[in-house]
Amino acid sequence: MNRDKPLILITNDDGVDARGLKALTDSVQGLGRLVVFAPDGPRSGMSCAITSTAPLICSLLHQTENMTVYSCSGTPVDCVKLAVNEILDRTPDLLLSGINHGGNQAVCVHYSGTMGAALEGCVIGIPSLGVSLYEYTPAADFAEAGRLGRIVAERILSNGLPRATYLNLNVPSMTGKVRGIAVCRQAGGRWTKEFDRETDANGQTLYWLAGDFVDDEPVRPDNDTLMLDRGYASLVPCLIDATDYALMNTLKMWDFTEAHNE
Repeated sequence: MNRDKPLILITNDDGVDARGLKALTDSVQGLGRLVVFAPDGPRSGMSCAITSTAPLICSLLHQTENMTVYSCSGTPVDCVKLAVNEILDRTPDLLLSGINHGGNQAVCVHYSGTMGAALEGCVIGIPSLGVSLYEYTPAADFAEAGRLGRIVAERILSNGLPRATYLNLNVPSMTGKVRGIAVCRQAGGRWTKEFDRETDANGQTLYWLAGDFVDDEPVRPDNDTLMLDRGYASLVPCLIDATDYALMNTLKMWDFTEAHNE
């Protein structure tokens, strides 16, 4: 591999043949040496899942001077782990995950295989970015998400990211260009009415994942769901460290004397 160019690892959770992945790779052409290492089929909702009960298989699908494409039988996190530990000859300078076909704003960051891959890249020490388009129709246009993904990728390559921090970029579905990129916070809230119920021909009850997202009150004016509704792309910095440091101090004042064995 050409060591004079940045090495960019690209993955997703929609599969190696997904339109969003192609849009992302097309958009970052010229930024460096691209290695695509993506699941061999859809793996949405995998979060940080890893494969521990079966071996992983990867296949080289395509190779040119500036881009190599592999498929992998595992999850998005498996893809990152396998690529970095076994396939690449050095640690990537940047990891890009996406473009996801659907939003990963608010608490969706915790369910998303796209963001799980970005988190794993961050764990390894790679500056990492997840890119998602807040649009679910089959004919979704990924061009604007690709344009913005390239802009953020360029800034990361120039400025780096703090260790243990990764970025979550969500792009609204709209005609034309967004109003801008808003650096904002993750919205608090939860999904309600999470399943649609139906009965099949055999009388079996089926439950299809669905739901409506409801923001927690008070709704913060700079949260990602509001920014997307206003026509901005939301950019949220995320941390690996899930420790609540303020609560640590409170817990230290609780009485745990009965737990002592000394």
